[in-house]
Amino acid sequence: MRAPSASDIAAGEVLLSVENVSLSFGGVRAIRDVSFDIKKGEVRAIIGPNGAGKTSMLNVINGFYQPQQGRITFKGQTRSQMQPHAAARGGIARTFQNVALFKGMSALDNIMAGRTLKMKRGFLWQILRVGPALNEEIEHRHRVEEIIDFLEIQAIRKVPVARLPYGLQKRVELGRALAMEPELLLLDEPMAGMNLEEKEDMSRFIIDVNDHFGTTIALIEHDMGVVMDLSDRVVVLDHGVKIADGTPDEVKSNQDVIDAYLGVAH
Repeated sequence: MRAPSASDIAAGEVLLSVENVSLSFGGVRAIRDVSFDIKKGEVRAIIGPNGAGKTSMLNVINGFYQPQQGRITFKGQTRSQMQPHAAARGGIARTFQNVALFKGMSALDNIMAGRTLKMKRGFLWQILRVGPALNEEIEHRHRVEEIIDFLEIQAIRKVPVARLPYGLQKRVELGRALAMEPELLLLDEPMAGMNLEEKEDMSRFIIDVNDHFGTTIALIEHDMGVVMDLSDRVVVLDHGVKIADGTPDEVKSNQDVIDAYLGVAH
Protein backbone atom coordinates (compact mmCIF):
# COMPACT_ATOMS: atom_id res chain seq x y z
CA MET A 1 0.00 0.00 0.00
CA ARG A 2 1.23 3.52 -0.81
CA ALA A 3 2.57 5.81 1.91
CA PRO A 4 0.07 8.28 3.42
CA SER A 5 0.04 11.72 1.76
CA ALA A 6 -1.03 15.11 3.05
CA SER A 7 -4.47 14.55 1.54
CA ASP A 8 -4.74 11.23 3.37
CA ILE A 9 -3.98 12.91 6.70
CA ALA A 10 -6.64 15.55 6.07
CA ALA A 11 -9.11 12.93 4.88
CA GLY A 12 -11.71 11.10 6.90
CA GLU A 13 -14.87 12.93 5.89
CA VAL A 14 -17.17 10.72 3.84
CA LEU A 15 -17.55 12.16 0.34
CA LEU A 16 -19.93 9.50 -1.01
CA SER A 17 -21.83 6.67 0.62
CA VAL A 18 -23.69 3.81 -1.00
CA GLU A 19 -26.42 2.42 1.26
CA ASN A 20 -28.20 -0.91 0.68
CA VAL A 21 -28.14 -0.56 -3.11
CA SER A 22 -29.70 -3.31 -5.22
CA LEU A 23 -29.86 -3.38 -9.03
CA SER A 24 -31.60 -5.94 -11.25
CA PHE A 25 -31.96 -6.40 -14.99
CA GLY A 26 -35.05 -8.54 -15.43
CA GLY A 27 -34.33 -11.68 -13.43
CA VAL A 28 -30.59 -10.95 -13.14
CA ARG A 29 -29.54 -9.40 -9.84
CA ALA A 30 -26.39 -7.40 -10.63
CA ILE A 31 -26.02 -5.81 -7.18
CA ARG A 32 -27.58 -7.08 -3.97
CA ASP A 33 -27.91 -4.87 -0.88
CA VAL A 34 -24.41 -3.38 -1.12
CA SER A 35 -23.19 -0.63 1.22
CA PHE A 36 -19.82 1.11 1.45
CA ASP A 37 -18.40 4.63 1.54
CA ILE A 38 -15.66 6.64 -0.16
CA LYS A 39 -13.76 9.08 2.02
CA LYS A 40 -12.47 12.41 0.87
CA GLY A 41 -8.91 12.26 -0.45
CA GLU A 42 -8.56 8.47 -0.62
CA VAL A 43 -8.01 5.96 -3.40
CA ARG A 44 -10.81 3.43 -3.05
CA ALA A 45 -10.62 0.22 -5.08
CA ILE A 46 -13.62 -1.88 -6.11
CA ILE A 47 -12.52 -5.37 -7.06
CA GLY A 48 -13.99 -8.78 -7.73
CA PRO A 49 -14.11 -11.56 -10.33
CA ASN A 50 -15.72 -11.04 -13.74
CA GLY A 51 -19.46 -10.54 -13.37
CA ALA A 52 -19.14 -9.34 -9.78
CA GLY A 53 -21.10 -6.12 -10.40
CA LYS A 54 -18.20 -3.66 -10.29
CA THR A 55 -18.97 -1.63 -13.42
CA SER A 56 -22.69 -1.73 -12.58
CA MET A 57 -21.80 -0.11 -9.26
CA LEU A 58 -19.90 2.72 -10.96
CA ASN A 59 -22.86 3.16 -13.31
CA VAL A 60 -25.15 3.51 -10.29
CA ILE A 61 -22.84 6.05 -8.64
CA ASN A 62 -22.80 8.39 -11.63
CA GLY A 63 -26.38 7.83 -12.70
CA PHE A 64 -26.15 5.63 -15.80
CA TYR A 65 -28.14 2.96 -13.95
CA GLN A 66 -30.97 3.62 -11.51
CA PRO A 67 -31.13 1.12 -8.62
CA GLN A 68 -34.40 -0.47 -7.51
CA GLN A 69 -33.39 -0.21 -3.86
CA GLY A 70 -31.06 1.85 -1.67
CA ARG A 71 -29.71 5.37 -1.78
CA ILE A 72 -26.57 7.36 -2.51
CA THR A 73 -25.33 10.31 -0.48
CA PHE A 74 -22.84 12.61 -2.24
CA LYS A 75 -21.47 15.69 -0.47
CA GLY A 76 -24.26 15.49 2.09
CA GLN A 77 -27.13 15.23 -0.41
CA THR A 78 -29.05 11.96 -0.38
CA ARG A 79 -30.81 10.59 -3.46
CA SER A 80 -32.54 7.34 -4.26
CA GLN A 81 -31.30 7.92 -7.83
CA MET A 82 -28.36 9.95 -9.13
CA GLN A 83 -28.98 11.62 -12.49
CA PRO A 84 -25.95 11.70 -14.86
CA HIS A 85 -26.08 15.47 -15.39
CA ALA A 86 -26.35 16.04 -11.63
CA ALA A 87 -23.38 13.76 -11.02
CA ALA A 88 -21.26 15.59 -13.62
CA ARG A 89 -22.23 19.06 -12.41
CA GLY A 90 -21.76 17.99 -8.81
CA GLY A 91 -18.17 16.91 -9.39
CA ILE A 92 -18.17 13.25 -10.46
CA ALA A 93 -16.18 12.33 -13.59
CA ARG A 94 -15.30 8.93 -14.98
CA THR A 95 -13.39 6.95 -17.54
CA PHE A 96 -14.70 3.77 -19.14
CA GLN A 97 -13.58 0.16 -19.46
CA ASN A 98 -13.61 0.57 -23.25
CA VAL A 99 -12.11 3.89 -24.34
CA ALA A 100 -14.91 6.35 -25.13
CA LEU A 101 -13.26 9.15 -27.09
CA PHE A 102 -14.15 11.14 -30.21
CA LYS A 103 -11.84 9.19 -32.50
CA GLY A 104 -11.73 11.77 -35.32
CA MET A 105 -10.79 14.61 -32.98
CA SER A 106 -7.33 15.48 -31.70
CA ALA A 107 -6.15 14.70 -28.18
CA LEU A 108 -6.39 18.41 -27.35
CA ASP A 109 -9.98 18.72 -28.62
CA ASN A 110 -11.04 15.57 -26.75
CA ILE A 111 -9.70 17.00 -23.50
CA MET A 112 -11.27 20.36 -24.32
CA ALA A 113 -14.64 18.58 -24.51
CA GLY A 114 -14.27 17.91 -20.81
CA ARG A 115 -14.45 21.66 -20.16
CA THR A 116 -17.98 21.98 -21.58
CA LEU A 117 -19.66 22.06 -18.18
CA LYS A 118 -17.30 24.82 -17.08
CA MET A 119 -18.23 27.14 -19.97
CA LYS A 120 -20.68 29.90 -19.07
CA ARG A 121 -21.26 31.52 -22.47
CA GLY A 122 -24.16 30.32 -24.62
CA PHE A 123 -23.91 28.12 -27.69
CA LEU A 124 -24.23 31.07 -30.12
CA TRP A 125 -21.41 32.95 -28.42
CA GLN A 126 -19.22 29.83 -28.64
CA ILE A 127 -19.87 29.50 -32.38
CA LEU A 128 -19.02 33.17 -33.02
CA ARG A 129 -15.88 32.97 -30.85
CA VAL A 130 -15.75 36.71 -30.26
CA GLY A 131 -15.56 38.97 -27.23
CA PRO A 132 -16.35 37.25 -23.91
CA ALA A 133 -16.68 33.83 -25.56
CA LEU A 134 -13.22 34.06 -27.09
CA ASN A 135 -11.73 35.12 -23.75
CA GLU A 136 -13.47 32.21 -22.06
CA GLU A 137 -12.17 29.75 -24.66
CA ILE A 138 -8.61 31.03 -24.20
CA GLU A 139 -8.95 30.55 -20.44
CA HIS A 140 -10.22 26.98 -20.85
CA ARG A 141 -7.55 26.13 -23.43
CA HIS A 142 -4.92 27.28 -20.95
CA ARG A 143 -6.30 24.83 -18.38
CA VAL A 144 -6.32 22.04 -20.98
CA GLU A 145 -2.69 22.75 -21.88
CA GLU A 146 -1.80 22.40 -18.18
CA ILE A 147 -3.43 18.96 -18.16
CA ILE A 148 -1.57 17.99 -21.34
CA ASP A 149 1.70 18.98 -19.67
CA PHE A 150 0.76 17.10 -16.49
CA LEU A 151 0.05 13.89 -18.45
CA GLU A 152 3.18 14.34 -20.58
CA ILE A 153 1.33 14.12 -23.90
CA GLN A 154 2.54 17.35 -25.51
CA ALA A 155 3.86 15.47 -28.56
CA ILE A 156 0.44 14.06 -29.47
CA ARG A 157 -1.77 17.04 -28.63
CA LYS A 158 -2.79 17.63 -32.28
CA VAL A 159 -2.93 13.94 -33.29
CA PRO A 160 -6.37 12.37 -33.95
CA VAL A 161 -6.90 9.88 -31.13
CA ALA A 162 -7.78 7.07 -33.56
CA ARG A 163 -4.11 7.08 -34.60
CA LEU A 164 -2.80 6.78 -31.05
CA PRO A 165 -1.74 3.53 -29.36
CA TYR A 166 -4.16 2.21 -26.77
CA GLY A 167 -2.13 3.31 -23.75
CA LEU A 168 -2.06 6.93 -24.95
CA GLN A 169 -5.79 6.84 -25.71
CA LYS A 170 -6.36 5.85 -22.08
CA ARG A 171 -4.22 8.78 -20.98
CA VAL A 172 -6.22 11.19 -23.16
CA GLU A 173 -9.44 9.85 -21.65
CA LEU A 174 -8.00 10.48 -18.18
CA GLY A 175 -7.17 14.01 -19.32
CA ARG A 176 -10.74 14.61 -20.46
CA ALA A 177 -12.04 13.49 -17.05
CA LEU A 178 -9.52 15.74 -15.26
CA ALA A 179 -10.66 18.68 -17.40
CA MET A 180 -13.96 18.53 -15.49
CA GLU A 181 -12.02 19.24 -12.27
CA PRO A 182 -13.85 16.45 -10.42
CA GLU A 183 -13.98 15.94 -6.70
CA LEU A 184 -14.60 12.22 -7.28
CA LEU A 185 -12.93 10.47 -10.22
CA LEU A 186 -14.27 7.04 -11.20
CA LEU A 187 -11.79 4.90 -13.14
CA ASP A 188 -13.11 1.72 -14.76
CA GLU A 189 -10.15 -0.58 -15.41
CA PRO A 190 -7.74 2.25 -16.29
CA MET A 191 -4.94 -0.22 -17.07
CA ALA A 192 -6.83 -2.86 -19.05
CA GLY A 193 -4.91 -3.90 -22.16
CA MET A 194 -1.73 -2.08 -21.17
CA ASN A 195 1.81 -3.42 -21.12
CA LEU A 196 3.97 -3.16 -18.00
CA GLU A 197 5.50 0.21 -18.91
CA GLU A 198 2.09 1.72 -19.67
CA LYS A 199 0.73 0.42 -16.37
CA GLU A 200 3.61 1.99 -14.48
CA ASP A 201 2.96 5.34 -16.18
CA MET A 202 -0.76 5.22 -15.45
CA SER A 203 -0.15 4.23 -11.82
CA ARG A 204 2.14 7.24 -11.44
CA PHE A 205 -0.46 9.59 -12.90
CA ILE A 206 -3.21 8.21 -10.63
CA ILE A 207 -1.02 8.79 -7.57
CA ASP A 208 -0.16 12.30 -8.78
CA VAL A 209 -3.81 13.17 -9.42
CA ASN A 210 -4.66 12.08 -5.89
CA ASP A 211 -1.66 13.74 -4.21
CA HIS A 212 -1.32 17.01 -6.16
CA PHE A 213 -4.96 17.78 -6.99
CA GLY A 214 -6.44 16.16 -3.89
CA THR A 215 -8.89 14.28 -6.12
CA THR A 216 -10.74 11.39 -4.49
CA ILE A 217 -10.50 8.29 -6.69
CA ALA A 218 -12.55 5.13 -6.96
CA LEU A 219 -11.15 2.56 -9.35
CA ILE A 220 -11.96 -0.87 -10.70
CA GLU A 221 -8.84 -2.86 -11.51
CA HIS A 222 -8.03 -6.53 -12.05
CA ASP A 223 -4.27 -6.23 -11.52
CA MET A 224 -3.97 -7.03 -7.82
CA GLY A 225 -0.43 -5.70 -7.64
CA VAL A 226 -1.71 -2.31 -8.81
CA VAL A 227 -4.65 -2.43 -6.39
CA MET A 228 -2.43 -3.21 -3.42
CA ASP A 229 0.07 -0.49 -4.33
CA LEU A 230 -2.39 2.32 -5.05
CA SER A 231 -5.37 1.81 -2.73
CA ASP A 232 -6.08 3.06 0.75
CA ARG A 233 -9.13 0.80 1.09
CA VAL A 234 -10.67 -1.98 -0.98
CA VAL A 235 -14.25 -3.22 -1.28
CA VAL A 236 -14.75 -6.66 -2.82
CA LEU A 237 -17.84 -7.76 -4.72
CA ASP A 238 -18.73 -11.28 -5.83
CA HIS A 239 -21.92 -12.08 -7.78
CA GLY A 240 -23.27 -8.66 -6.78
CA VAL A 241 -22.69 -9.15 -3.04
CA LYS A 242 -20.10 -7.38 -0.88
CA ILE A 243 -17.84 -10.02 0.64
CA ALA A 244 -15.05 -7.88 2.12
CA ASP A 245 -14.15 -4.27 2.89
CA GLY A 246 -10.95 -2.98 4.44
CA THR A 247 -7.30 -2.15 3.88
CA PRO A 248 -5.41 -3.98 1.13
CA ASP A 249 -3.68 -6.17 3.71
CA GLU A 250 -6.97 -7.07 5.37
CA VAL A 251 -8.65 -7.87 2.07
CA LYS A 252 -5.90 -10.03 0.58
CA SER A 253 -5.89 -12.27 3.65
CA ASN A 254 -9.70 -12.62 3.74
CA GLN A 255 -10.72 -16.22 3.05
CA ASP A 256 -13.92 -15.23 1.22
CA VAL A 257 -11.84 -13.12 -1.16
CA ILE A 258 -9.35 -15.92 -1.70
CA ASP A 259 -12.21 -18.34 -2.44
CA ALA A 260 -13.88 -15.92 -4.88
CA TYR A 261 -10.72 -15.46 -6.92
CA LEU A 262 -9.99 -19.18 -6.87
CA GLY A 263 -13.53 -19.91 -8.05
CA VAL A 264 -14.66 -21.81 -4.95
CA ALA A 265 -18.46 -22.14 -4.85
CA HIS A 266 -20.32 -20.27 -2.14
